[in-house]
Amino acid sequence: MSTAAASDPYARHVLARMSDFFTDEGTPWARRLWDIGSVLALEELWEAGHWQAHGVLYPAACEWQRNELNALIGPDRGLGDRDLRRELTGLLKNPLPDPSPERRRLKEIIGHVRGGYLERWAAAVSVPVGERVKPERYSRTVASHLLDLGYSASHLKAWAEDLYDARATTADIADSAAELARTPARPFEVLVALAKVPQRQLAEPLEHWYDKGKVIAWLREHGHETAGVRPGGGFVYRFTALDPYSAAEQARQMLERMTARSQFLRRARGGVEPLPHIWVAGHPQPIPLDPPARGADVLTLVHEGHLYQVAGTRSRIDDALELAAAVNRGPIAPAVAGAWAAVESLLTHPDDPKGENERSGKAVAADRMAAIIACSWPRAELTALAHHHKPRTKDDLARRIAACTTNQERARLAADALHSGGATALDFTGAVTKYSDRPAAQRMADLVTDPRPVLGDVAGAFRIALRRLYRTRNIILHGGATQGVALEASLRTAAPLVGAGLDRIVHAAYAESLDPLDLAARAEVALKLVNGETGLSVVDLLEPV
Repeated sequence: MSTAAASDPYARHVLARMSDFFTDEGTPWARRLWDIGSVLALEELWEAGHWQAHGVLYPAACEWQRNELNALIGPDRGLGDRDLRRELTGLLKNPLPDPSPERRRLKEIIGHVRGGYLERWAAAVSVPVGERVKPERYSRTVASHLLDLGYSASHLKAWAEDLYDARATTADIADSAAELARTPARPFEVLVALAKVPQRQLAEPLEHWYDKGKVIAWLREHGHETAGVRPGGGFVYRFTALDPYSAAEQARQMLERMTARSQFLRRARGGVEPLPHIWVAGHPQPIPLDPPARGADVLTLVHEGHLYQVAGTRSRIDDALELAAAVNRGPIAPAVAGAWAAVESLLTHPDDPKGENERSGKAVAADRMAAIIACSWPRAELTALAHHHKPRTKDDLARRIAACTTNQERARLAADALHSGGATALDFTGAVTKYSDRPAAQRMADLVTDPRPVLGDVAGAFRIALRRLYRTRNIILHGGATQGVALEASLRTAAPLVGAGLDRIVHAAYAESLDPLDLAARAEVALKLVNGETGLSVVDLLEPV
């Protein structure tokens, strides 16, 4: 790779952020991907018309969705510059009831948008650096689109790391991403092995069934280690997927359906017991049966010693944590339903507005949670940056950070340094996360310079993700459907945010005995007052006055 390629800071920024987005476990919520791509968002809007016609979604909810999407797609270079964009924006200016000519036209437009989407983005970044969109937007756009297509995060992380190791230029990234988007899904053969098989006589006649000997033979045929593998039998399925991890996920969902059915047995209830791995033909390593957690972390339970404090009167916080427990590793439908139930139980009240406007009913809980999370975002990022400021030779800032006794103090020092010296005021040379820290420092430098518009954009992104979770929950519970176009994407984007919001709610309840609705009110006021006449700092948005 050329010297020019090795010194492409735009490309390094993009790949560092993609690595954040594709790391299933380990990336803090504040650095994760909070949104879905424009193409999937259009497909979701088209699907919403069906559910509105069937009384599952309110017209006001669909109108809010359409208006927000119309505003968001403006900067999306993948939607074209002339005819395609003009047709799309014209459609999104008016309601799209089902059935209607406009909705039928939208379906056709989505097909045209999908084809060549990343090629249009490749052209948009093949311009001088000063004319490109910010690398944060480009990295989010490409990452969300590839995930929405059905690629697994594990596969995409390896792809991004390979590009980084090859010192890829921005053009290399754009061309490679477009190639991934053009690549068709292919067949995979996947083994799901079971340790226990109740009612075996019902499995044996099925074409996918393999007895113990055939399972071992299949493993050996495909080059897998058999030592320690003790199957009682298994199933070999054939899936069409974009990568081995996505094929394994389809097998995992098939297994969830099987184990769910076994819960209804009279004898050996719930007795279907899988082995702890899934094997994919052509993939060298077994893939863990347990999927990566979805990133909903409530760290207050550990940091403040509340993990085992369950004796005594049961609180609303206890109920909410139990409701949301499935969000990290549970099956998708219960995870969505439980996550939203936790949010709604804590952040709605009988005096909330009634009717069918966009802020009425339970949707207001999404907006309140979004405000809480937006106010916690600066402290989370600034604290991490303070901890990661590790110059080769310890400087005055590093010594002052080391002397701090609270994260609030550390975050304030980082904020002050960024405000006075910009993103380069912090030095991450000695940090293992330095490639992710540098873009984060730039985001925080922008924030401390002009907090309100940055926080407004972030709160808006959170609001959209959480309202999507609410719509998805309604489609599952009121529509009885578990195959929505944005079901998996909804949980992927919302789960870390639900964890972050619950973390702040739990902290406020234990530290101040503060009701969740009062915390939400504090957050909503803080977003209006930050950096104003009251002197409210981005570090203190959720602190008591």
